Amino acid sequence: MWASLFGFTNLLALVAWALLILAPRRPAIYSIILFAGVGLLCLTYSVLLALLLAGAVDPGGAGAGASFQSIEGIRSIFATDGGVVVGWTHYLAFDLFVGLWISRDADAKGFGRLVQAPILLLTFFAGPFGLFLWLIVRERRARATAKVR
Repeated sequence: MWASLFGFTNLLALVAWALLILAPRRPAIYSIILFAGVGLLCLTYSVLLALLLAGAVDPGGAGAGASFQSIEGIRSIFATDGGVVVGWTHYLAFDLFVGLWISRDADAKGFGRLVQAPILLLTFFAGPFGLFLWLIVRERRARATAKVR
């Protein structure tokens, strides 16, 4: 079950990222990415987390000592396949949301797709690193845009 869910979430994220990087930027494409991509990943995460923490699936997934207050507690959460899939789905959902924000922000600031693509790919592979790079790249244009208003 966990391997199938892992494959499903990866495929869903990959399709959404491909649309984000390659498809025309139209409202319908953004809606597909937001609702069928981010939204479905968030729903999957929410249901799996609730089931995991309730002990309804992957018994031991929220094993003794599972908490968000210590390294040991976090390790306990990720100690099972269920915990890994839930955690991975969390990353996929948030990184895709950040990528969606970057693309919209970059479009609004007049950055071309050739500038965006490597930043989006980096966000896909290493979320915070891609976001950090985007924050640096956008800074000068963001200030210039703010002065015009």
